[in-house]
Amino acid sequence: MNSAFLGTSNDPDDNDRDSETAEAPAAPPAPPPTPIMKFFAYSHLPLHLQEISKPFCELAEWIEATIPGSAEKTVALRKLLESKDAGVRAALS
Repeated sequence: MNSAFLGTSNDPDDNDRDSETAEAPAAPPAPPPTPIMKFFAYSHLPLHLQEISKPFCELAEWIEATIPGSAEKTVALRKLLESKDAGVRAALS
């Protein structure tokens, strides 16, 4: 059989070119963010409240990026949101 017809070659240099130009498989798409994440936004707040809210947002982003999706992850984010809200309310009183 003709190896050119099959798309293969006996030339070792041809095989090297194929491996150099072959693209790595694409990584699977990232899962969509957990819906609760939108409530950690703080750019709309006055500066003195942004300072309070920002660390909660950063921790929520870390949880979102690090912990696999589960019911317990959702509970962690919900309780963190409750804490953030309480911190902001405390600063207002």
